[in-house]
Amino acid sequence: MGCFKYSLAMRFNRKISPDTKIKQNFITKKRLREDEINFDDLRSYRLDRVKKELEKNNLEACILFDPVNVRYALDSVNMSVYNMHNLTRYCFVPVNGPTILYEYFNCEILSKHLNLIDEIRPAITWDYFSNGDQANIQLKKWINEIRELSKNYFKSKRIAIDVINGPAVSELNKAGIEVVDAKLIMEQARVIKSAEEIKCMKAALEVAEIGVAKMREELKPGMTEDELWSILHKTNIAYGGEWIECRILSSGERTNPWMQESSNKVMQNGEIVAFDTDMVGPYGYCADISRTYVVGHKFNDEQKKLYFMAMDQIDHNSRLIKPGMSFKEFVEKSWVLPEAYYGNRYSCMVHGIGLCDEWPQIKYPNDGGEQGGSFEKNMTITLESYIGEVGGKEGVKLEQQYLVGLNGLELMSHHPLEKI
Repeated sequence: MGCFKYSLAMRFNRKISPDTKIKQNFITKKRLREDEINFDDLRSYRLDRVKKELEKNNLEACILFDPVNVRYALDSVNMSVYNMHNLTRYCFVPVNGPTILYEYFNCEILSKHLNLIDEIRPAITWDYFSNGDQANIQLKKWINEIRELSKNYFKSKRIAIDVINGPAVSELNKAGIEVVDAKLIMEQARVIKSAEEIKCMKAALEVAEIGVAKMREELKPGMTEDELWSILHKTNIAYGGEWIECRILSSGERTNPWMQESSNKVMQNGEIVAFDTDMVGPYGYCADISRTYVVGHKFNDEQKKLYFMAMDQIDHNSRLIKPGMSFKEFVEKSWVLPEAYYGNRYSCMVHGIGLCDEWPQIKYPNDGGEQGGSFEKNMTITLESYIGEVGGKEGVKLEQQYLVGLNGLELMSHHPLEKI
């Protein structure tokens, strides 16, 4: 069929667009990659990590509502963004016993193919949106369900839960069940990546870099920030990605201070444009890189100065990190941000990355740089830099994604920095 389409295009003198060629190449590579990814190994590894962390913390089970955690534990997906703010889907993971997915109304069929899920039951929801004045009745049903699970699978009456509302915690406590935070469990489980996870992450980065390259190519005076940002969204969906965590893109004086989201501001020639992808791509893995361009692609002297400083920070910090280095030692030896820029510093210098931003988040010395822990082989991280003088006109944001290898960092993000 592909050859037939190509011959027709040639016959009628129609050219295959560069975008079509890129997509065709990606689809071919995706098929080859999926032949290489052992999804059974991927899923077994992740669920095993969760159970081992539960055991390490003397816990017998957890209940997970966060869609990212459900994805990690069971690789089950359904309306992820919706379920981030509605308690309408969750799973039960015991150290010993059946994994149970509590699925959204009439959606049981969506996860039938996943062999690590032993049972799928309808979710019991008790939030006001779903039940109105019947919410308390539904909550009692949910409490009874958890009581039954406790009799068989967590007799200690202690359960780790990641996201839950106040009334549910109160009722669990009345039922003699202690709730502990599952955030520690899940962050520690997710921190070391398997070979299959790294393959998935590289696929997500490849999609992000296709989008980022198109953003740079199409950037021109007269575009709005929102128009430019939409290119990354479109690319992510077209290539099998899922969602974008934020929409941080700004231009000109909106780049200082940092963290402003895209707007209908019209971009002008010579202005800096900076953004952070925060993109959850194929297989649910995050591609988190930042780039800074100039409309017209000609940096002035001040813009060059900011850009070189950002590159210096990432280069210096990337050379420090090796397996076994403590976070505290890294902070002590990290690139020193000049005083004039310190007030506008980014929230961290390093953070973990996986299905989304993950532990650790390593901050500047004055912000809590004493955190315990150390870099380990097969962690995946990003290095961050934002350079914008307090009271200055513009700022530069750069971020690179890395794998912690045996002897240091291996760069995973390959979209080039600007040649200035």
